[in-house]
Amino acid sequence: MTEKSTEEKINRAVLAGLSAYCLGAEENATESSMEELSALLETAGGVSVGMALQNRDAPDPRTFIGEGKLEEIRALVEAEEADMVIFDNSLSPSQQRVLTEELGVQVLDRSALILDIFAQRARTREGRLQVELAQYKYLLPRLTGMWGHLVRQTASGGKSPIGTRGPGETQLETDRRHIRKKIAKLEEDLTQVRRVRATQRERRIKNEVPVVAIVGYTNAGKSTLLNALTGADIPANNRLFDTLDTTTRTLEISDTCTVLLSDTVGFIAKLPHHLVEAFKATLEELTFADLVLHVIDASNPEWRSQAAVVEKLISELGAAETPRIDVFNKSDLYAGDIMPHGEEIVSISAKTGRGLDRLLEMIGARLDNGAHKVTLHLPYDRGGVLDMLYREARVEAVKYADTIEITAVCTPKILGQVSDYIV
Repeated sequence: MTEKSTEEKINRAVLAGLSAYCLGAEENATESSMEELSALLETAGGVSVGMALQNRDAPDPRTFIGEGKLEEIRALVEAEEADMVIFDNSLSPSQQRVLTEELGVQVLDRSALILDIFAQRARTREGRLQVELAQYKYLLPRLTGMWGHLVRQTASGGKSPIGTRGPGETQLETDRRHIRKKIAKLEEDLTQVRRVRATQRERRIKNEVPVVAIVGYTNAGKSTLLNALTGADIPANNRLFDTLDTTTRTLEISDTCTVLLSDTVGFIAKLPHHLVEAFKATLEELTFADLVLHVIDASNPEWRSQAAVVEKLISELGAAETPRIDVFNKSDLYAGDIMPHGEEIVSISAKTGRGLDRLLEMIGARLDNGAHKVTLHLPYDRGGVLDMLYREARVEAVKYADTIEITAVCTPKILGQVSDYIV
């Protein structure tokens, strides 16, 4: 008896892209973006077996890449026994439908591939809600193609076959209504997530705990940096979108400065706008952060364009005015002559620990509110002062003896109110 193979089939994909004069720089496919698409495919569990990059004045309205290149890709699919074609550009629903019919294999665009990766990696309930919402928004305009088999015209050019018109339209509308209801429910659930986050933020503000958000291009080393600074043990592998769910850890900068350090999802060029919208529940933390650490992969030759992508998304999320430190990571692998430098720049290697002390100094300098740790002795008839300290300062210890002995971290404003009781 032969053992049934338990190995999952690995998708073999031909990668395709278009560079057109009428498209913007972000919409065009380049050799660099195609290499990144190949890395995304590998992250999703597939393998690239061929690549086709087309140059045209403008996209073909029907096939996007034109009949000649379409024939070339069809031959490549057959020769390499590929089971899908993935485009680096965004395809309209009609173009995706035509290409699938013409090539005889599944056709995806970059957005669909990223959504698939996010669906694989999301672990928390919040992350799954966000991915599901983005997937439904992506799916809604593409439903017509899924019901194309019910509305195809006959070979003679007549109307759709008898018995297929009504049911096809009915089912299509039913599916659309169902998906719209799902989208509304998911948006409602995410609104609730934001309410919970707002409550948590209010508590942090009340306790005067600063928030430092780590942002950057995917695979820039954000999770490795969080692990190095806080001792967290979150996965930090050398692959795109390895971390999707926000992780927050406490980081003690000094005796008087403790912050919350949050690792956010990585950014990428051509990020599906549905995902930007869906992930606002997580990324809105940037808006409320006291400091942003923009982690840049110094070893990547494309670091300037990657940094520009992150800068644009930070602005879209309303965090352009938040104080920021540019953290050039993987500096030990930098191939240039002179590392970028400046007052708001630090070079580090999160893997080796190089430059981390300097980074901590810079964080402390920007978040230092002049607080001091003090010990106070309160008479019992001044217990109201202890209540005020619980509200306005960070009380670390309380001992009851002849007096109430309190160890607390106080801002200059609070110190002025309790100076008579400081030992």
